[in-house]
Amino acid sequence: MGLTGDQQPPTTDFTDGRIPVLGPAPVFDAGSWAARLPKNGVGPSTVRVALYSHDTMGLGHARRNLSLAQALSGSDRQVDILLITGNRETSAFQMPPGADCLTIPSIHKASDGSYRARRLDMSLQELIVMRGNLIRTALESFQPDVFIVDNVPRGAVRELDPALQALRQSGQTQCVLGLRDILDAPAIVDREWSKAGNYSAIRRYFDQIWVFGDPAVYDPVVEYGFPSDIAAKVRYTGYLDQCARLNLDEATGRDLLAGLNLPDGKLALCMVGGGQDGSRVAEAFAQADLPSGTNGVVLTGPFMPEETQRRLRGYAVSNPRLRILDFVQEPGFLMQRADSVVAMGGYNTVCEVLSYNKRALIVPRVRPREEQHIRARRLSELGKLDMLHPDCLSPARLSAWLADERTGPGNDVTIDRNGLERLPQLLDELLTPAAAWSNGQVCNEESQYAAL
Repeated sequence: MGLTGDQQPPTTDFTDGRIPVLGPAPVFDAGSWAARLPKNGVGPSTVRVALYSHDTMGLGHARRNLSLAQALSGSDRQVDILLITGNRETSAFQMPPGADCLTIPSIHKASDGSYRARRLDMSLQELIVMRGNLIRTALESFQPDVFIVDNVPRGAVRELDPALQALRQSGQTQCVLGLRDILDAPAIVDREWSKAGNYSAIRRYFDQIWVFGDPAVYDPVVEYGFPSDIAAKVRYTGYLDQCARLNLDEATGRDLLAGLNLPDGKLALCMVGGGQDGSRVAEAFAQADLPSGTNGVVLTGPFMPEETQRRLRGYAVSNPRLRILDFVQEPGFLMQRADSVVAMGGYNTVCEVLSYNKRALIVPRVRPREEQHIRARRLSELGKLDMLHPDCLSPARLSAWLADERTGPGNDVTIDRNGLERLPQLLDELLTPAAAWSNGQVCNEESQYAAL
């Protein structure tokens, strides 16, 4: 059951700016951290990076952190990585070397934006306290050199506040806020960030902000009017090119494609992220008329309602060229093989469309956030994809688009997709002041926030 403001007891009010009561803050063990120092004492021989994603809707946040983990594991440094996720499905993905995953009990985000426990029979307040304790304890034990927080500065319902406070007090962890290219409409971001105290949290806890996008497509500093001191922390990485992920497990990709047992022909692919709100897109695609000699594959995601999945399987029974898959470890293999793509407009899906230069029709989510709509509209204006508003969605509209014989997106505009290549450089930038702290030196704050 969701939690409303009048149900929150005064000691754990998550709306008035106070930190949830999660017990005593952890005490940083300097001796344990020092034990990881090499003989020259400059910094730990193995860099520890923790990544957090709240994962209240879909798989996008966890998948983005997996891409970051892969890029950082390829650094010249020896890196151990701990992913903290609210999706148990994350553990099914291929992990890069030196990475492991801690799954915390999950939260469900409803279509109206409210939260509740996804599986456990407990109040949101109880769940947030438990998740906060688990995160704080894990970070206390792992003692990361770098902590990367995905998208929500204070975590889901401010569950990160005690952990962030403890990390800042320890003085040994550099904290990074990772933002996707687009958060939401500017007026909504301004209202929500002001209410949540995000600007104060960024000033207090975060050393840098990594924006996983190209400001030529959408510049959050300008669009959201970030204050100058917040803007000074921003580093634009570029979009995250997904091609490198396919190198993780090529055998899985071959088995996946062979297992579809499709007739010869072109492939039209439908992707709806985690599937929680992708039923309309998936069903419209399954009922559309595929062009002659074209096969169709629908990837429903693990969160699509079972009733919808049953209907989709029924459509596939009567169409020998249609296949329904619920979950695959690496959807990039399907994207790479596809000739055309119909999808929702989540960050990772759009990155894959851009990475493989696919002809794509995006049917974006427009509620409770406008993020996907803004992204699809901007990229459509640049000629990189086509967009169909969900209010106009129908099998007939998809049939007409699929029958179009255009070869692919326009290539006259170049979009920066080098984000994963830049991450090791950004890691080095962060660890330079961290090394100075380990020698008892005080870092010049201006140097930490200088623009690249």
